[in-house]
Amino acid sequence: MRIALAQIDTVVGDITGNTGRVLEALAEGERARADLIVVPELALTGYPPEDLLAKAHFIEDNLDALEHVAASCTSVAALVGFVDRSDGVLHNAAAFCREGKVAHVYRKRLLPNYGVFDEERYFEPGQTALLADLGGLAVAPTICEDIWMPGVAAEAAGAGAALVVNISASPFHIGKGADREAMLRARAADNGVWLAYCNLVGGQDELVFDGRSVVISPAGEVVARAASFAEDLVVADIPPAAEAPAPHLAAMPGGPEEIYGALCLGLGDYVRKNGFSDVVIGLSGGIDSALVAAVAVDALGPDCVRGVTMPSRYSSAGSVEDSRALASNLGIDFIELPIEPPFSAMLDTLEPLFEGLTTDVTEENLQARVRGTLLMALSNKFGWLVLATGNKSELSVGYSTLYGDMVGGFAPLKDVFKTRVCELARWCNRNGEVIPRSTLEKPPSAELRPDQTDQDTLPPYDVLDAILAAYVEGDLSREQIVEQGHDVSTVEHVCRMVDASEYKRRQGPLGIRVTPKAFGKDRRMPVTNRYRG
Repeated sequence: MRIALAQIDTVVGDITGNTGRVLEALAEGERARADLIVVPELALTGYPPEDLLAKAHFIEDNLDALEHVAASCTSVAALVGFVDRSDGVLHNAAAFCREGKVAHVYRKRLLPNYGVFDEERYFEPGQTALLADLGGLAVAPTICEDIWMPGVAAEAAGAGAALVVNISASPFHIGKGADREAMLRARAADNGVWLAYCNLVGGQDELVFDGRSVVISPAGEVVARAASFAEDLVVADIPPAAEAPAPHLAAMPGGPEEIYGALCLGLGDYVRKNGFSDVVIGLSGGIDSALVAAVAVDALGPDCVRGVTMPSRYSSAGSVEDSRALASNLGIDFIELPIEPPFSAMLDTLEPLFEGLTTDVTEENLQARVRGTLLMALSNKFGWLVLATGNKSELSVGYSTLYGDMVGGFAPLKDVFKTRVCELARWCNRNGEVIPRSTLEKPPSAELRPDQTDQDTLPPYDVLDAILAAYVEGDLSREQIVEQGHDVSTVEHVCRMVDASEYKRRQGPLGIRVTPKAFGKDRRMPVTNRYRG
């Protein structure tokens, strides 16, 4: 039997568009002479559809789309992800289509309800396995979480399945691709079955789906692998035919390359799927805005990216020149908007009220808010999406200004710690200078007062990020973090800043998830909260 895994990029709610993409994948699989064509989990609705599932007409449209897809399966079989409805409840389901109709339906049995998942809110679990005969080969469909626990695959193998097929919408985080493939290899080898895994690809709000669909032999060997972070069709014969060409075996990147690929896909899809074409970025001369600009150019192309430098009385000449050099290296439009006139006007307006008071963070935040106002004016006038440039370290401890540098429609680095920002920036320069060397080497600074550096307020970033990883991502207590070797007062200071900044994060833009625990769906803390344990 020849199987084709079509990892496609769907859009939540675009049932018509998704149906068209599925039909294109079926046609492509037929041209490859496949016997079975597989598309990802909930391919017709997009994943995750969330509260669209509360709309009865949305479910009806999805069921109508399934009938349309099934009618096209006259000379080929297909396994298609959709939302099934039975006795008033919904199921995350897979339809086995052939001979122009839906021949069988499998309902997902294990519903994830952790991290970014809340499928128990919407679906009821299936109760039974399914074994379908295809050309004499016993095929057992499964859906995403079903394969992560050993029981479902073992049951299928025990019932006589020779091939276990898993349709999936497995979101990316750092290192997950390798871990997931190791798990899939173990499932195949432990049960002595062929395993075909078809994953979704694309960006959906803060989530990125990395693709990397695979076909694995009963010996646990990967015989075919689709691309990372791109649509792809991978075709393999089960068992391999002597005359067949070797299946496609795409590389699986890791490290900075993997993270950068996720950022590009997440940003590009967010921009395009929400109807934007161009983005605008405030360029400070610092490493965060430089990395955001580099990602935007690789995701959208230089003609779609604008960089704006907004110098103040405290900006160094080097920061402006670094911004100019970055824009030149990237080939993007460069705009200079000095903020001194509006900043001075605000100071003059407030001077009667502030007379006799010491200059403090108030005046610093005014500068950030002037910049945010200018960026939003450009967005309103020209339709450009503003990209916020803050990183996870800053957002964790509130080292950011509401309605200032937090302004934006999307925050690509929201889940990227500062130390990793530096790593990614150096990776960008692996083949020559993209980000100016001086940007990489100078001490980080908001440049909102004379001779300011980030370390005036924060611990060194390597120390800060280690504490944040333990507290934010690991949910460790202050005492446990101190036991790791960190200074007591530093831990207390950092954790206090994290706790006090929840209200800021709640008002910030969406951003791409690249770690196992990002701010947003993964971590839902109450804003009004006095627990400090």
